[in-house]
Amino acid sequence: MKTTYFEDEDTLVIRFSDKPIVREASQDWNTHLSYAEDGSVVETVILEATQVGAWPLSIEHRAAAA
Repeated sequence: MKTTYFEDEDTLVIRFSDKPIVREASQDWNTHLSYAEDGSVVETVILEATQVGAWPLSIEHRAAAA
């Protein structure tokens, strides 16, 4: 998985695999999904990422249970 944020466009791109994209679909105005031939999601693009709370990514670290 590779995450790329384009600050000048406020766009977040999350790439899940290197499979070729054969179909794209908009989920809403700012969320777009790209699919491979086998139906798996290859990429998600989020427009206005900071406005919708998708960027910056918030990763919570938790201590492993003993």
